[in-house]
Amino acid sequence: MTPTHEDGRRPRPGALGLAAFGLTARAREAHNGRHMPKEAVVSPTRSERPLRTVVRAVVVLALLLGWSAAAGSAAHAGDRAGRQAAVSVRGGDTLYSTGARCTVGFNARSNSTLYALVSGRCAQGARTWYADAALTVAVGVTAGVSFPGTDYASIRYTNTAVAYPGEVSLGAGAGTRDITHAAHPVVGQSVCHVGRTTGYLCGTVQAVNVTINYGGGTVYGLFRSTICSEPGDTGGPAFSGGTAVGIIVAGSGNCSSGGSTYYQPVTEWLSAYGLSVY
Repeated sequence: MTPTHEDGRRPRPGALGLAAFGLTARAREAHNGRHMPKEAVVSPTRSERPLRTVVRAVVVLALLLGWSAAAGSAAHAGDRAGRQAAVSVRGGDTLYSTGARCTVGFNARSNSTLYALVSGRCAQGARTWYADAALTVAVGVTAGVSFPGTDYASIRYTNTAVAYPGEVSLGAGAGTRDITHAAHPVVGQSVCHVGRTTGYLCGTVQAVNVTINYGGGTVYGLFRSTICSEPGDTGGPAFSGGTAVGIIVAGSGNCSSGGSTYYQPVTEWLSAYGLSVY
């Protein structure tokens, strides 16, 4: 079928192609053999001008939307980094994993690698650890667990956006205690501990090299203090001044009627992994 113009007339040969590309009347004259001056310019038809304007507007809008999305993504990443930079994990704080919640005893280091000491019984079966109960701020992974026989585990910190001070939290509003040394306790020594349930309490060392048998197996080489403890205190740090001495692993009695607490010596953990407190 031969194409026609809107008025029903057949176009001249070549006219359809020229119109399709939007050439002006002067351009059609040149195509038909007439001379077109050098300075003549092929201009868009009136119908094309709004189309080009729309195209330009769409391109500009796309660029603006792209810039806005990129800026929003960068801002979100910055906010997330800022939130993590405000997080810190120290002795006495709680770390969370799927199905587990363990108290940090002390932070320690091996060269530039940082670790947390927690109860081995508490950390069994857990892999990734978080600073929050919602499991959104990952801080490290389990590096080793020793239980029974001894009762400690190492968590290797991997998130460099989080701070890991070499200190112990004494509880809400009670400040912190800087830990600079570690030592094995001796009978009669003053000692304090921080439990998640009972908080900051102090007493004296009653016995060393104690063996106990509790759910899961026998643990050797513990020490015992006159301080009471309650369920939930496990893993809490025990210290004498600025010296780390152990973590809570068990208790007898309670804080209402009186009791005592058993601890895993911190020096055994430090020696096993080649670590030092800081």
